Amino acid sequence: MAKKILADNVVFEDFFPAMVEKLGADGFMKELCKGFRLLTDCDKGLITLESLKKNSAVLGLEDVSDDELLRCMIREGDLDGDGCLNQMEFCVLVFRLSPHLMNRARILLHHH
Repeated sequence: MAKKILADNVVFEDFFPAMVEKLGADGFMKELCKGFRLLTDCDKGLITLESLKKNSAVLGLEDVSDDELLRCMIREGDLDGDGCLNQMEFCVLVFRLSPHLMNRARILLHHH
């Protein structure tokens, strides 16, 4: 399990490779989709700053009161510039945060 230090000394522990190994690729993607739904604004179907603040305990960030940190988390994954994360942006962000998953994806791409 790899650790990555994010902004403001938030430590990200990379459990994703172990999850992929245990669940398989399809199972892991289903879990990612469940995670996305846990963090979304039900009306918009997107992860917004407000929904992230409301659901931050799910990420183990219940003590984070810094809106700027949460904004940075959204900005990091916001590919279309709308200030929110859709499901595809969320999944891309998860893969980008996991160096091991990125390396496996590169290997798979080179073999196909």
